[in-house]
Amino acid sequence: MASRQYYNRYSDFIVNGEQTVLPFVSLQSKSTDKRYIYKSAQSRMDKVSQLYYGTPYFGWLIMMANPQFGSQEWAIPNNSILTIPFPLVSSLQDYKAALDNRFFYYGR
Repeated sequence: MASRQYYNRYSDFIVNGEQTVLPFVSLQSKSTDKRYIYKSAQSRMDKVSQLYYGTPYFGWLIMMANPQFGSQEWAIPNNSILTIPFPLVSSLQDYKAALDNRFFYYGR
């Protein structure tokens, strides 16, 4: 999984050819995570993703690491400090492990 390639997080949620609901899983903080001050009139998750990961496709991952905003970018107050899961590949592995753990306890 190269950091500049797209990771299709929806592929695990297609059952019998139908898209199912994506569960929310929160990501645990790591010592390698970065911090970013969100500016409501300037910041967007795709731009933050581009800044830290070199690709605009991982804004959803940043939102997973900041559950206090409920996955709603427009609900982030100005000057909030966001946790940026870093580095990307290990953060995606953490996301996948959190999903696998959820599947183990609750099923698909």
